[in-house]
Amino acid sequence: MNRKYTVGQLADIVGGKVRGDAAVFICGVADVSEAGPTDATWVNREKYAEKLKSSRAGAVLIPTNFGETPMPAILCEKIEPSVAKLLDAFLSPVSRPDAGIHPSAVIHPSARIGKNPSIGPNVVIDAEARIGASCVIHAGTFIGRGTIIGDDCFLWPNVVIRDGCRLGHRVNIHPNAVIGSDGFGYYFDEGRHNKIPHIGGVILEDDVEIGACTCVDRSKFGHTVVGAGTKIDNLVQVAHNVHIGRHCVLVGQTGLAGSVRTGDYCVFGGRACALDNIAIGDRVTLAALSIADKDIPDGLMVSGFPARDHREELRERALVRRLPKLAEQLKELIHRVEQLETSTHNHP
Repeated sequence: MNRKYTVGQLADIVGGKVRGDAAVFICGVADVSEAGPTDATWVNREKYAEKLKSSRAGAVLIPTNFGETPMPAILCEKIEPSVAKLLDAFLSPVSRPDAGIHPSAVIHPSARIGKNPSIGPNVVIDAEARIGASCVIHAGTFIGRGTIIGDDCFLWPNVVIRDGCRLGHRVNIHPNAVIGSDGFGYYFDEGRHNKIPHIGGVILEDDVEIGACTCVDRSKFGHTVVGAGTKIDNLVQVAHNVHIGRHCVLVGQTGLAGSVRTGDYCVFGGRACALDNIAIGDRVTLAALSIADKDIPDGLMVSGFPARDHREELRERALVRRLPKLAEQLKELIHRVEQLETSTHNHP
């Protein structure tokens, strides 16, 4: 769907003020270096002003304290929310199944479906499941026995939600994610690994988003919990009995081992890991590729392996980079000392 707005109309949409020609028409959004005369772009820092000088963009979103620009500008109090509104203005309608229940869906007679569903082809909903109002469930999704799903949830194709899980309202789960698979637990006896039953479930609270191919395992007992507003990227592993706080962010390939506890507003960078039974405080940032092997107090940014205060880790990395030069200096000092000793020993 082609959409077209004047700069003035876009300013109203994003909540900004126009500086320059408000009548210029904009038909899309592009990176500052690739934008054409009918594209809008954005710059959030003065250091990127040089890129604007050579940009062909028809309009640019900038912070209110930004300098002059060669094209019409939309001044924004908060650039990131304004950019999100800009992108939303050009968003094509999201595909979804037709309203109602597709004839090929298999729904157990004891399951209960709320008002205004959109349930696609080959969906399977098992016994005693409860689906809230206005849920969108794409093709091939499986919802297990006794699972409860709140209102306005969006399940993309081939999502699996196994038995006894609970989803709050407005939960968004992307394709091929698995919620409630057995946790990874075995004991070794009589020469083999024996499975430990996992009898608990998973709770995803309101406004949680789960990325494609992510797994959130059921607990041994009780529940694995993902707190309200938390956003989890693709290819993330959340193990059994983990409790993730509210409004956390887990970037791709993060792994949380069994019984990890996190506070609220935590950030896990790509491929960050936490070993089992670790407690992580509120507002902790675990940098990419870091591994937490012990508890982390509130408000700390950590990195490295083992993860520790980020500033300390940076100092050590800087020292490591200097090691080749220091090694050469050490060789030179050793050589000079040997020369001095030889000279002293040979002195009459």
